[in-house]
Amino acid sequence: MELWFVRHAQPAWAVDGLTKRDPYLTELGHRQAQLLADRLASLNTKFTGLLVSSALRSQQTAEPVAAALGMDIETFDGLTEIMMPDWSDTPEATVQQIFNESYQRPPTDWWEGIDGGESFRDFHNRITTTVDGILKSHGVTRDSTDPTQLWEMDPPDERLLLVAHGGTNAVALAYLLGAEATPWEWERFVLGHASIASLVAVGLGGGHILSMRTFNDREHLPEDMRTR
Repeated sequence: MELWFVRHAQPAWAVDGLTKRDPYLTELGHRQAQLLADRLASLNTKFTGLLVSSALRSQQTAEPVAAALGMDIETFDGLTEIMMPDWSDTPEATVQQIFNESYQRPPTDWWEGIDGGESFRDFHNRITTTVDGILKSHGVTRDSTDPTQLWEMDPPDERLLLVAHGGTNAVALAYLLGAEATPWEWERFVLGHASIASLVAVGLGGGHILSMRTFNDREHLPEDMRTR
């Protein structure tokens, strides 16, 4: 079993200084997505599923990947990024100020998220539940003898490619690696646009653990095209 996590390419968070709720990719983002697709196609690696967040930025990132690999996109609402308040057409500077102020809160308050948005508790539960459901549909479940660390896999040769978000992928990686949850996973596992992180199953203790093999891999992007 291998799990490859891709973060979407650069989105247009704001247009003419106004924030967009479900942003599309920038011109640079489309170029990043195509280079990602070219990289994945060059590996001659056969993936058994292309699972994509329903957000527009993830869908647009996955489109050239699907074309390059000859795969269909499976869309999952449960893989979308943490839901922020509806800041549609709010000045970008105002939203940035809200974020800056939120970073000064006590760590325990981070679990509550930002007023008007999804709490981190709910987000974490949504992502882990979605990941568990995806894995179960591909024959991967928690090992009842050690549910915090070990996994049972049947068959063991699945290779899934997930295209989602910085927060989504960070939560999923921490969960699958057995790390204790925090409400700032995206600062613990920092992933750039169009980056790749991968986990590989390793047999251990009568079951399997998931081992990180790549993280924030952006070798397909020139230095001047690497954004966060």
